[in-house]
Amino acid sequence: MLQVILYNVTNGLIIGAFYVLMALGLSLILNLSNVINFAHGNFLALGGYFAFVLTPFVGFWGALLISPLLAGLLGFVVERLLIRRVYRRDPVYSLLLTFGLAFIIQDACRYIWGPNGLPLGIPDALSRPLSPALFFITWYRVFMVAIVIVAVAGLFAFLRHTRVGLRIRAGTLDLETVSTLGVNVRLLRSINFGVGSLLAGLSGVLAAGQIGLNPNMGDDLLMPSFIAIIVGGVGSLTGTLLGGLLIGLAGALTTVVYPAASEAVIYVIMAVVLLIRPRGLLGEEGMMT
Repeated sequence: MLQVILYNVTNGLIIGAFYVLMALGLSLILNLSNVINFAHGNFLALGGYFAFVLTPFVGFWGALLISPLLAGLLGFVVERLLIRRVYRRDPVYSLLLTFGLAFIIQDACRYIWGPNGLPLGIPDALSRPLSPALFFITWYRVFMVAIVIVAVAGLFAFLRHTRVGLRIRAGTLDLETVSTLGVNVRLLRSINFGVGSLLAGLSGVLAAGQIGLNPNMGDDLLMPSFIAIIVGGVGSLTGTLLGGLLIGLAGALTTVVYPAASEAVIYVIMAVVLLIRPRGLLGEEGMMT
C-alpha cells in the first residue's frame, strides 16, 4: 500500500510540474495582455515536435535547450502578427482567435508528423530506476522535477531582477502608466507572450520524453492549467505555482482511493476555493469578483 501511495504521489508531482509550467505561461499572458490563450497547449506540442526533429542532429540535451527557444520565438512572432490585432477589441475576439489558432497548429502537426504517436529518445542513464525498491521512479522523472524547479526559479529571477521582467510585473498592475513612462508596451507584450510560449515548449519536450508525442498532447493539460490559475488566484504567479501542485497531487492521491474521480476532483477543488475565496488562494482583490 505504501508503494502505491508513493507511486501516485510521484505521479502527482510530475503532473503538477507540467501544470505549473503550463499555467505559469498562461498566467503571464493573461495578466499582461488579458488574452485567454487556447493555443497554449499546442505550443507545448510544437516544443515536443521540435525536439523530435532536432534530437538526431544535436542530441537530447541540445534539443532540450533549443526547442523551447524555438517555441518562444514562434510565440513572439504569432503575437506580433496576430494577437496584437485584437487587444483593443472585446476579449471574445482573442479567445476565438487563439481557439482557431489551436486547430491550425494541431492540424499542421498532424499533417507534418502524422496522427500517430512518436517516441522521443532520452539518454539511457535517465531511463533507469533509482533502485530496485523504487523501480517506478526513474531518473528521468527526478530530472523533470529538477528542470521544472530550475525553470520556475529562473522565471521568478527574471521577473524580479531584470529590467524587462520588472516592466512586465509593473504592466500587469497598470499597463497605461507603464506606457506613459516611455516603455514600448507593444514590444513588452510580444516578449511576454514569447516567454509564456517558451515555458509551454519546455513542458512539451519534457512530456515527450515521458509519454511520447501526438498532435493532441497539450489538450489534456490545458484545462487543468486554467484551473490552476483560478485556484491559485488570477494575477498571482506564486498562487499559480501553488494551484498547479495542489491539483496535481489531489488528482493523483484521489486515484488511490477512487480512480473514477481523479479528474473530477480538480473541478471540486476549484468550486470549493471559489466559494470560500472568490479571488483564489493568493489572487488579487477584484480579479475574480
